Amino acid sequence: MTREQLIANIRRSRSFLCVGLDTDIKKIPQHLMECDDPMCAFNKAVIDATAPYCVAYKPNIAFYESQGVKGWTALGKTIEYLRTNYPGHFTIADAKRGDIGNTSRMYASAFFDDLKFDSITVAPYMGEDSVTPFLGHDGKWVILLALTSNPGSHDFQFTEADNTPLWRRVIETSQKWAGTDKMMYVVGATQGRMFEQIRQAAPDSFLLVPGVGAQGGSLEEVCRYGLTRECGLLVNSSRGIIYASAGEDFAERAADKARELRDQMAAILEAAGI
Repeated sequence: MTREQLIANIRRSRSFLCVGLDTDIKKIPQHLMECDDPMCAFNKAVIDATAPYCVAYKPNIAFYESQGVKGWTALGKTIEYLRTNYPGHFTIADAKRGDIGNTSRMYASAFFDDLKFDSITVAPYMGEDSVTPFLGHDGKWVILLALTSNPGSHDFQFTEADNTPLWRRVIETSQKWAGTDKMMYVVGATQGRMFEQIRQAAPDSFLLVPGVGAQGGSLEEVCRYGLTRECGLLVNSSRGIIYASAGEDFAERAADKARELRDQMAAILEAAGI
């Protein structure tokens, strides 16, 4: 998916919502456990219910890896379902990979060539040669970890060298590797007014923003400081949507939560003239 297509989808749907498919086998409604593939059945129901209100889906790969072959099968079937039935929705492999070049090439092949995700989250700690293999796939995106929402982000990300924090050095250096048509950044919603500084470093890049909802991030604050003239945001909500109910009405309640966020986003886009 190109940058232009993503922006067009945001404008058309009046939404920049990403639904996180953090599908925990222990939290799936009990009645689905009778299905041959409970994780995939859960995902399909959530996707069908929320697709009108979002522009992206982000499976957290750890939830699938933890189930071994069954989990990988469920992930593959989920992405195939999205590609077949909702091809306009952006797909993110939340894998946070980051290793030496040869290994990164294999990871890139797994997620881009085999599973056919549109993008993958990547850890930048090992530098350029660990990231560029992901950038060699046409039409695919790297979403680089920049400033995350977890408390431990302060352990390293704010460490300064020459009066420049590490998170900013990551953004400024990585912009030499790819442009805004192939590179996004992960910035946690709980960082609040730090989005002003993020936008100084990356004024036109798309930001993937987790942490709204269950983690306490404010959509209004994120948009106040992070919104661009083309939107420039993909705001993720996972648990707050997919686990809104543990009963047989889980898909309907997921739709309700996604609709609420979409309506807020539509008002924000309208006010910004987008």
